[in-house]
Amino acid sequence: MGLEQLGWNRHFAAKFARLNGGDCVPARVSFAGRNAFRVLTGHGEMRAELAGRLRFEAQCAADFPAVGDWVGVLPAPGEAVIIQLVLPRRGRISRNAAGRATEEQVIAANVDTLFVVASLNQDFNPRRIERYLAVAWESGAQPVLLLSKADLCEDASAFQAELREVARGVPAHTVSAVSGEGMELLAPYLASGRTVALVGSSGVGKSTLINRLLGREVLATREIREEDGRGRHATTARQMIALPGGALLIDTPGMRELQLWAAEDGLGRAFADIASIAVNCRFRDCTHTAEPGCAVLAAIAEGRLEEDRLESHRKLARELAFQERKRDAALASEHEQKWRAIHKQQRDIYKHRDKP
Repeated sequence: MGLEQLGWNRHFAAKFARLNGGDCVPARVSFAGRNAFRVLTGHGEMRAELAGRLRFEAQCAADFPAVGDWVGVLPAPGEAVIIQLVLPRRGRISRNAAGRATEEQVIAANVDTLFVVASLNQDFNPRRIERYLAVAWESGAQPVLLLSKADLCEDASAFQAELREVARGVPAHTVSAVSGEGMELLAPYLASGRTVALVGSSGVGKSTLINRLLGREVLATREIREEDGRGRHATTARQMIALPGGALLIDTPGMRELQLWAAEDGLGRAFADIASIAVNCRFRDCTHTAEPGCAVLAAIAEGRLEEDRLESHRKLARELAFQERKRDAALASEHEQKWRAIHKQQRDIYKHRDKP
C-alpha cells in the first residue's frame, strides 16, 4: 500500500517535515500493545520498537503511540524498526482508563468515521449510545450508528424510534453481517485512504461485521448469552486492518465501561437539542432543576423533551466535572511532589557546603 492509501496527506506531510531532523520515514501504527508495536509503511507491515528517548519523555500513557498514529521510523538490526517520533494527532478517541485511575487511554487516533455499534436485542441501551456519541463528537470523527444483528430482530422500528430522540443528525443504518442486510450502505464511508474505527459494548457483533467487510473469517467471534442478550469479549487488542476497497479499519475490544475523558464539546454536540432549548432559559447559568423560567423544564412539561434524556445529560455532566476535579487534584499532587524533591535536593546541597 502507498502512503496515501494509509491516510497520508498534506497535513501530515507538513507536520512530518517540521519534526523530522534525520532520516526517518513515515509509518502508521497498526498495533499497539503494552510493550510491542507494529507499523504499516510503503513496504508493508513491520515490527516496531519505541526509542528510549520517547519512553523517557512520555509523561503519561496517552503520550505513547496509539493505533492510527503517524510516526517516524528508522531501520534497526533484524526485522524491526525504531519509532523515533510521533506526529501530532489530528483527532483521537479517548476514555478515562478503566478502574480508579485518572488517566487518559487513547483508543485510536486520526479517525475519519467512527462506527458506533449497538445490537438490536435486549442489550440495546439508548443511554449508553448517548455516552458513545459524546466520545465520538469529541474525537473529531464523524459518528455513524450501526444497528447490528438485524437478522435476529423481527421489527427494528421501535429501536429506530428511540434513536431519533438520542442521535439527531447522526446517520444510522440497520445491518446484519450474517444476512448481508444493509452492508452496502457502508460503502461511502469506506473509500480508499479513509480510516474507520468501530466501538461498542462486548458482543454487539463488531468482529462479525469486520469479517463480513473483509470477505473472510479473520477475527474470532463468540456467541451472545441467550438469557440476557449480552455478548462476550472476542477482540482483546486494538488493531488496524486494511479492507479490500482500500479503507483502513480499526477494531477495538468491547467495553463494559466507558468513562468520559475531557468530552465537554462532545457532550454539547451529543445533546444539541437540550442546548438549543436552554438558550431560552431566563437565567444564563440555569441548571434546569427548579429555576423559574427554565425553558428545558418547560419542554419536559410540554412533552417536547424526555425527562430521561435530561437526566442522562446531567449524569454525564456530573461525571465530567468529577473527572476534571480528579485530574486537577492529581496534577496538584504531582506538582507538590516535584517541588518537595527540588527542595530536598537543595537542602542536601547546602548541608554539604556547610561541612568543613
